Amino acid sequence: MSTEPKSVVELAAADLLGPGVTFCPNPKMALWSNHPKVFLDVASTGEGRCPYCGTVYRLKAGEKAHAAH
Repeated sequence: MSTEPKSVVELAAADLLGPGVTFCPNPKMALWSNHPKVFLDVASTGEGRCPYCGTVYRLKAGEKAHAAH
């Protein structure tokens, strides 16, 4: 099995919600491919993978997320 993501979405720090999270499915995904909404912590490691569809969300190069402590 491949560990390559189905797709990669690059985010700016300004795209993150609250304490450095984003959600999947994102608004640009086709309705037929929807799954339950999950929130992914991107601030901690700079990247998060959706457990349903495998889409990877990562910060763009040079972007810094400020996680709440």
